[in-house]
Amino acid sequence: MKSIDLKDILYKVEKPARYIGNEVNSAKKNLEEVNVRFGFAFPDVYEVGMSHLGMHILYHILNSEKDVYCERIFAPWVDMEEEMRKNNIPLFTLETHSPVKELDFLSFTLQYELSYTNILNMIELGNIPIRSKDRTKEDPFVVAGGPCAYNPEPLAEVIDFFMLGEGEEQIVQVMDLYKVWKKEGKCRSEFLEMVCEIKGVYVPSLYDVKYNEDNTIKTFAPKKDSYPKRITKAIVDDLDTVNYPNTVMVPNIDIVHNRAMVEIFRGCIRGCRFCQAGIIYRPVRERSLEKVEKIASDLLKSSGFEELSLASLSTSDYSKIEDLVNILVGKYSGERIGLSLPSLRLDEFPIEIIEEIQKVRKTGLTFAPEAGTQRLRDVINKGITEEDLTKTVREAFQLGWTTVKLYFMIGLPTETYEDLDGIVDLANKVVDIYYSIPKEKRGKGLKVTVSTSCFVPKPFTPFQWYDQDYRDEFIEKQNYLKSKLKHRNIKYNYHESKTSFLEAVVARGDRRVCETIIKAWELGCKFDGWGEMFEYDKWLEALEATNVDPHFYANRKREYTEVLPWDFVNVGVTKDFLQRENERAISEKITPNCRMSCAACGITDDFIGGDCKCVK
Repeated sequence: MKSIDLKDILYKVEKPARYIGNEVNSAKKNLEEVNVRFGFAFPDVYEVGMSHLGMHILYHILNSEKDVYCERIFAPWVDMEEEMRKNNIPLFTLETHSPVKELDFLSFTLQYELSYTNILNMIELGNIPIRSKDRTKEDPFVVAGGPCAYNPEPLAEVIDFFMLGEGEEQIVQVMDLYKVWKKEGKCRSEFLEMVCEIKGVYVPSLYDVKYNEDNTIKTFAPKKDSYPKRITKAIVDDLDTVNYPNTVMVPNIDIVHNRAMVEIFRGCIRGCRFCQAGIIYRPVRERSLEKVEKIASDLLKSSGFEELSLASLSTSDYSKIEDLVNILVGKYSGERIGLSLPSLRLDEFPIEIIEEIQKVRKTGLTFAPEAGTQRLRDVINKGITEEDLTKTVREAFQLGWTTVKLYFMIGLPTETYEDLDGIVDLANKVVDIYYSIPKEKRGKGLKVTVSTSCFVPKPFTPFQWYDQDYRDEFIEKQNYLKSKLKHRNIKYNYHESKTSFLEAVVARGDRRVCETIIKAWELGCKFDGWGEMFEYDKWLEALEATNVDPHFYANRKREYTEVLPWDFVNVGVTKDFLQRENERAISEKITPNCRMSCAACGITDDFIGGDCKCVK
């Protein structure tokens, strides 16, 4: 193996440190002593991929295996790609600058649908066939996991197999099986038949799909009775005992989240009806106070980071959050190490704790009411009230905060223009609260930012059957809000409806959408999540060329009886529960969080032996 020499091109590109590797705490192994080479590929630039906690966890776990070497691959930016193609340099790993074709596995994490063309681009840059059926024993297995993999069908022709669920234990099982297969010298297809027996592994080529005349799915079935009929996600039972990094790589350049991260718990006790993560990551499992403190200490010592983030879907729902914050602030505030608590909720906003944290480093406050009226917040089961918001911002303004961000969604099921007016009213009330506080008791320079995203109906949510608004409806609503949010202290941002439309097409797509994604890439689409790179017209051309009607996927309401492309995946939460929640949404009824009352979501049946840990 000879490393790729980059010295003749790096000086020509923006941010050459994206491609050099050799970071502090990165893995270094002798390839002569390695039996399996695994490439963790993030389909975006270095700064985005290096901020992803899941990569750091799996990187650590795989490199803890003596005879496995996990190396990283990121999408080269357009200037680097141009130089690579001009100089016949294939896609390479950061650790050894080896061509990715020399790896045993090229594994992609699917964090957002608009990264899929980057996946194709990276595969082709690595001189690997795009379609799985065209690969030979000379090619690595192309695999994928992550939240978007729960509907794997839009990449079914590309990915050799998917790993659904939590990968800490699952991925080691795959490596062990691969060693056996490699030793026995079996063919590529035999490994795919072997690996499908591991919990959470889905091999698309082993399944057939048939369609009705109206283009809905008629049947989805394994080609042999020995293949699993349903794919059940893999989960980790005990976060305290599972392997977690005690060191973290220090990036070569500033990245999106340049800090040490400790995952304090998984899952969510809430049941927001638009939220896919709140369903697919159930059940709730917490790390102990002692374990979190030990991991935090190890990571800060090994990295020199000046900020520590407590990662979870809803940090304030950690059962011992106040104790944890007091311990960490007491231990590290003297060292000027900041503490970050993302995903705080308005109804349980510990303002005294945040004030303690902000003594080290003061930042703005971010809240996500999601909807402008209580009626619509009840529909989506947000579980917060206007009083929660006004009470919290009043306390924050009295303590000196002046910057507030408010996040909403437009296009939610049952939304009316009264709900949009509610967004305007809430923003104005925040401003009024600020000016109601005497000048000597408030900070200077109020800034309220209102941001709206476009609702995308996602698989495994109670809203998975709903139709998305058409683009002209989104644009009309955005213009309406723009005309109303006129206060000098309020800034209005909104998400581009074109990308949300395509996100819905891919998120709810079946295998036929795969050809559209391939065609879009062939037409030059990549970095679709980057505004300056997104080419909507090329996507429309790809849809037309592949005879795929995007409105069939994005803007069509489903019946409960329809077979959905992801129905063969078992995330633990039952379809009956999702239907019940959808009916409660129509009736504008709240479902209490799991610690208050069990809603019988079904997660106990297959995953935790009937003893729901969410309620502990």
